[in-house]
Amino acid sequence: MGSRTYRKFDEDFKAGAVRLVFETGKPIAQVARDLGVNDGTLGNWVAKARRERDGEQEQLSEDERAELVRLRRENTELRMQRDVLKRSVALWVDEAMGR
Repeated sequence: MGSRTYRKFDEDFKAGAVRLVFETGKPIAQVARDLGVNDGTLGNWVAKARRERDGEQEQLSEDERAELVRLRRENTELRMQRDVLKRSVALWVDEAMGR
């Protein structure tokens, strides 16, 4: 078995390849083929660029923030109800078993 050799790509090449995907709308596989790059490698570069680009927009809107508060409150209430039901069932079983 031979050893693998990996090609190194500079940041300018990576940025240009990602820009081609974004600006042309071509599939990653096609752009990768055109550039002679593994499509998985280009896919990783594109995913990283998307994360970096979208990372700034991850702030919640006011509606989302309000819904999150409501859901957390509801979750707390449901947990309390579950715990009360668990205790009730345990007491009922104890009583039924004559303990």
